[in-house]
Amino acid sequence: MIKVKLLNHTPEPERVVAMAARLCYSAIGAEELSEKLSEDKVQEMVKKMVALGHASTIEHVSFTFGIEGVSRVLTHQLVRHRIASYDQQSQRYVAEHDFEYITPPSIAENPVARGKYDALMEKIREVYDELTRLDIPKEDARYVLANATETKIIVTMNARTLLHFFNLRCCNRAQWEIRQMAYLMLAEVKKVAPTLFHNAGASCVNTGRCPEGAMTCGKFEEMIKLRES
Repeated sequence: MIKVKLLNHTPEPERVVAMAARLCYSAIGAEELSEKLSEDKVQEMVKKMVALGHASTIEHVSFTFGIEGVSRVLTHQLVRHRIASYDQQSQRYVAEHDFEYITPPSIAENPVARGKYDALMEKIREVYDELTRLDIPKEDARYVLANATETKIIVTMNARTLLHFFNLRCCNRAQWEIRQMAYLMLAEVKKVAPTLFHNAGASCVNTGRCPEGAMTCGKFEEMIKLRES
């Protein structure tokens, strides 16, 4: 089961965005601007920045997530989002004798496939144990581990990167595991920056169109309802 926890974030993230926005058009300094911004004005400025696509202002706030219960398949996709910071549990230093593994729903729902899948994971465990008993270093024994092996990772992204990440990974055409994680991350940031991430999600929910062309999922109305829920 995927676990996502927002470990840390820029204090008062929406006020920081609003302050950055006002600074662009003001002669006074940032500290004085912050004191002059009412909460209503903060929300107004944040909405305006997102609507205008004035994205540099939202780069000033960042969010750090602790993520568990995901596969190496997922993290291989995740680290393709380059403007971010990552630290992942090391298979070089952490022994994987009793590794947990992620089972895709399509396999879990098929008894024959599930049996073959579980048997292979058990065989991998046996071979990994045998290699380490033969004094093969963990950093080399890990070569037999499956992409399904469970891992843990800490991720930090600024708000601009996060919005782009949600555009791509909340989409119905995203791979199921990273899509589930993206929605859990979105739920976490909405708790602390609801205005900033109000329209966040798949590209179709905040632009009104699907960028997938002929490969669209055809579920635009459902995606809008999901965002509003």
